[in-house]
Amino acid sequence: MSQAKARTQTTISFPRKKWHRSCKASPAAGKKAPLPKELPLSPRKRLGGENLCNIPKSLQCSPSKQKKENQPVTPSTPRGRKLEFGNSPLKCSPGKLVLGDQSPEHTPYCLQKGDETPRSTQNSFWLVNRPVLQLLKLKDSCYQQTKQVLNTALPERILAREDETKAITHFLLSHVCEEKPGSLYISGAPGTGKTACLNRILADLQEELGASSPILINCMSLRNSQTVFSAIADKVFGKGKLKCARTDFAKRLARNLTCKGPMVLLVLDEMDQLDSKAQDILYTIFEWPQLTNSRLVLIGIANALDLTDRILPRLQARPTCKPQLLNFTPYTKDQIMAIVQDRLTQVPGESVLDAAAIQFCARKISSVSGDVRKALDVCRRAVEIVESDVRSQVLAESTSPVKAPRSPGLKKVGLPHISQVISEVYGDRMTLSSGGSECFPLQQKLLVCSLLLLTRQSKVKEVTLGKLHGTYCKVCRNQRMSGVDQSECLSLCSLLESRGIVWLKQSKEARLTKIGLKIEEENVEHALQDKALTGSILQRGLEGF
Repeated sequence: MSQAKARTQTTISFPRKKWHRSCKASPAAGKKAPLPKELPLSPRKRLGGENLCNIPKSLQCSPSKQKKENQPVTPSTPRGRKLEFGNSPLKCSPGKLVLGDQSPEHTPYCLQKGDETPRSTQNSFWLVNRPVLQLLKLKDSCYQQTKQVLNTALPERILAREDETKAITHFLLSHVCEEKPGSLYISGAPGTGKTACLNRILADLQEELGASSPILINCMSLRNSQTVFSAIADKVFGKGKLKCARTDFAKRLARNLTCKGPMVLLVLDEMDQLDSKAQDILYTIFEWPQLTNSRLVLIGIANALDLTDRILPRLQARPTCKPQLLNFTPYTKDQIMAIVQDRLTQVPGESVLDAAAIQFCARKISSVSGDVRKALDVCRRAVEIVESDVRSQVLAESTSPVKAPRSPGLKKVGLPHISQVISEVYGDRMTLSSGGSECFPLQQKLLVCSLLLLTRQSKVKEVTLGKLHGTYCKVCRNQRMSGVDQSECLSLCSLLESRGIVWLKQSKEARLTKIGLKIEEENVEHALQDKALTGSILQRGLEGF
């Protein structure tokens, strides 16, 4: 009896977490369980005076398990809302949100009665600020294109270097195409277009050069001067394929360059970094084209004008090993203006940079170094400043929800923006008065005048940088001009050295660096007497300061 009672004892049913499972028929009773009573939604989801919910009557299963054939035909819930963009007039379809070109009196949304989002959207950001977004997009595209063309990458064409381009092209065609070994040394101050001009020519003569693919090596990237032979071997034989001692790389390369095969064009940029004891590395490289049955054409690039004469005097005794020389002079004011304006013509529409601003930038850059890369950097930075100001102005005017923002004209880069960039990036050393000859910057002229005055008074051929800078500062103060500091004075002396006017003997301390004239004093004085400023400085002498 007790066993029968235990069999018929009812079990305790526990509530399940997912209430929709109770909808299934009980296996014992064979009847459907009663549905739970619907609970009212939170007040934020109530709508209307009858305190009804804003969604259709709740289904008996979760939305993720609804079947299309079991769903009632009712307006879609916010979960099923779709967003459409188009130029068609506003259409109100159930469950869809359409944004089109509308008049201000229409709301940009069309919602059904059951949707949660309110119908009133008078302060909509889309409607009020749509002209602002279009204006910002237009301005951004104009400024962005201008910044892209003002980059310092390889340009499509090289301006103000027609003579140098002809000389390099003639050298390549006469040596590589005719299989005649030789060497060319290209010198010039930084930013004068040496590497860019050569790369442009190599890209244009790719078909004429044929199988003679150039080997380009930047010596600044080498750990030391000895690794140049291994870098060349990796280009000739393949990376890591030549296995030998470090001292045997030069011999193996010389043996390979005298074998039969296509011409080898070797370009060594920043060649002065290969400076070593007794200059055996540079001598070895310059002697390769003169080996018997050599098939090497060498092109070296460096800043110093007299590298082959000052560092490699033994080449003078062997005229066959002496390379051809080609010098790139610094860019003048007119040349810098032409380069910047040519870049700006690639942008359609009105130019962002004012003509006076371009001229001001070219004048300042040419008065110190003639580096066109600095001019492009200054203009690009000035465009970024104007672009930031325009964005801030437009966004500030768009804060009013009632009054639409006005559409100002294109804001250009003017003299204040160029002056701001020059003072921020380059400091006082760039705020200098330009004058004198277009091909010889004014500050370099003042340094030559100061050096000439010192050599006259002390009757010595060399002076220290500290003494030269002191005399130079006196001359600038007397002429009411702002001078450069000692570090910038050393860079200007390096530029003079690249022109072949002075020579430098480096020292551990910059102020003890020795400087001397390489040209006769009479020739320097005759060249500087033609100008009013430098002529008056030389006539007064040091006693006048």
